[in-house]
Amino acid sequence: MTQLAHAARAAGGAILLSAALLGTGTATAHADGGSAVMGGGSGIIIDNLYECTLTTIGYDGAGRLVGLTAGHCGDPGSTVWAEQARGVGPIGKFVHSDHDLDYAVIQFDPNRVTPVNRIGNTTITNVGQAASFPQVACKEGRTTGNTCGIVYGDLFGDQSIWTQMCVVEGDSGAPVVVGNTLVGMVNAYLLVACAGPEVGTNMGIIMGDINGRGDVGAGFAPV
Repeated sequence: MTQLAHAARAAGGAILLSAALLGTGTATAHADGGSAVMGGGSGIIIDNLYECTLTTIGYDGAGRLVGLTAGHCGDPGSTVWAEQARGVGPIGKFVHSDHDLDYAVIQFDPNRVTPVNRIGNTTITNVGQAASFPQVACKEGRTTGNTCGIVYGDLFGDQSIWTQMCVVEGDSGAPVVVGNTLVGMVNAYLLVACAGPEVGTNMGIIMGDINGRGDVGAGFAPV
């Protein structure tokens, strides 16, 4: 059982919609060359079928250009396109996907991506630990843009973060920030999009898992 399923059970059996945040579309992508500007909050297309949001982008300890998104958005080998620059062609691939913590690591082609630390109204300068009540957190999603809400915190001791933010399909992976600090990512909502609370994974837990694996993404720091 995944972390999010545990959270749903702890919430009294309510239905937790995690995969529902995976947007679907029929976008046609073709390669024209160039470079895609990508940062936390950018829309991504996976295998030319599904739409999600990039959590953050930066370099790992080995100097590789990598990013994060939700784990239910794709599996190792899944191809990534930039939603706003489809003509660039494939810009990276999923190299790791954890369906328990619901995060994934993407390795980008540095020749096809220009990494930035600001998308929309969100700037990411560092990665921190989980937010807690009564802080206010914000997210930048490819579907609903920038929305904010009160943080409820880790309500059930399962390392997740609950907030009262509007999220819908396609916002999976959206960065959750307090100020300029990345504290989590969007994974799901409870019962009703935008009305029900949002639940995501604690970024400190994600980074601990990535660093513990010692593979692509280890030593990550945002641009």
